[in-house]
Amino acid sequence: MYTKITESHLRHFSSIVGEDRCSTAQETLQDYSHDETEDLQYAPEAVLFPTKTSEVSAILQYCSSEGIAITPVGARTGLSGGMLTVYGGVALSTSKMNAILKIDTDNLQVITQPGVIVEELQRAVAEKGLLYAPDPASRGTCYIGGNLAENSGGPRAVKYGVTKDWVLNLEVVLPSGEIIQTGANTLKNSTGYNLTQLMVGSEGTLGVITQATLKLMPQPAQRLLMLVSFPSAKDACKTVSAIFKAGVVPSALEFMERAAIELAMSFTGEQPIDLTDDTEAQLLIEVDGNESADLMKECEVIMTVCESLGAGEILFAEDEAQKDKLWFLRRRVGEAVKAVSIYKEEDTVVPRFKLPELLAGIKEIGKNYGFNSVCYGHAGDGNLHVNILKEELDENAWNQMLPNAIREIFELTVSLEGTLSGEHGIGWVQKEYMDVAYSEIALNLMWQTKQVFDPKLILNPGKVFPSHYWNGNT
Repeated sequence: MYTKITESHLRHFSSIVGEDRCSTAQETLQDYSHDETEDLQYAPEAVLFPTKTSEVSAILQYCSSEGIAITPVGARTGLSGGMLTVYGGVALSTSKMNAILKIDTDNLQVITQPGVIVEELQRAVAEKGLLYAPDPASRGTCYIGGNLAENSGGPRAVKYGVTKDWVLNLEVVLPSGEIIQTGANTLKNSTGYNLTQLMVGSEGTLGVITQATLKLMPQPAQRLLMLVSFPSAKDACKTVSAIFKAGVVPSALEFMERAAIELAMSFTGEQPIDLTDDTEAQLLIEVDGNESADLMKECEVIMTVCESLGAGEILFAEDEAQKDKLWFLRRRVGEAVKAVSIYKEEDTVVPRFKLPELLAGIKEIGKNYGFNSVCYGHAGDGNLHVNILKEELDENAWNQMLPNAIREIFELTVSLEGTLSGEHGIGWVQKEYMDVAYSEIALNLMWQTKQVFDPKLILNPGKVFPSHYWNGNT
């Protein structure tokens, strides 16, 4: 389907980026063969490391003319196989495009290249008293470009929104090599179609983002953090929507069932809290703002709601060190689950009021198929990460059960007015389930959009759309 890379191609790539940034070394190909999605590996034929937009443009133009598959690759922290080079070809690394170009303190904006690590950008703007709020669990390693491609969220999305809500304008290189600006560096823009929002979350299938203008805001002066234990996971989930109905919008509201907490403690060696015998789940709740009195009032409302729904111990983080320990534990749950068993992670999301039904339904599906699951996530958004564990299941039972079980989980999610992914994207591993969320008409419109931007289908091939699209059977 795609042209294999030859020595002639490699010489041309080297003429664009230099020999030292055109690699076919086995170690590099191995490094770029996988992300954090299970144990999947697909090696590229070459890895290119451009440093500027003009190099990206020349690479894409050449790949288009030669019919070579090309996949944009960031920090490789994704969980949906979005960067897997399933057809070989070129892995286009953005790791050398890692400059923060401008922090505009007058207009509260930052202009950045895609290879900047999210936490580094957050720290840079924080030094000027500003906040870039999106903060996925992998913020210490993931790139801004990957966050844009997947429309990443994180704990504070409940109050501040996901990546798309912070993007004003993008510089994008199309598969043809042409360079466009998708919008303007303004807070309002009603000029034509919203190409910026089309690009955000398109998983690198429409163009390569080479520069982004992002919104900022003043840093909140204070944050308060509480950890609330519940003897019932269902009641913990019920509490989520009740907090909002009581008039409080937390800056973070995270759910962890007992198994997730225990695994994270074991994995990290940290035990910042005593887990009582009757604890079935916990909510990690943060509020932020500028006035202590206002925050304490919000915490009092939250405590009242939690107690009315059967909460047990309510712990307030005493200082920044304890806050950091609690957040550290929450952010390591995914790694902890991965360390204990072969697993399959789903990224379901429903309206927050229906979170109890989703959790109960997932546990029931697990009983029917004979698997255990570990659930946690951004409860304030209704976003539940579901980790299906293989444990002692034999290989045949695992492989036969999994597709049907996942489809049932997705069908349940959609029946609750939810959808397949809240922040991880569809990528390679969820694409065969897109028909659960979308009609054939909607999928065909998306496919036609892909073809407008990428008529030769060279950019990040094999992703998002079910296999029959890629096989020409639409």
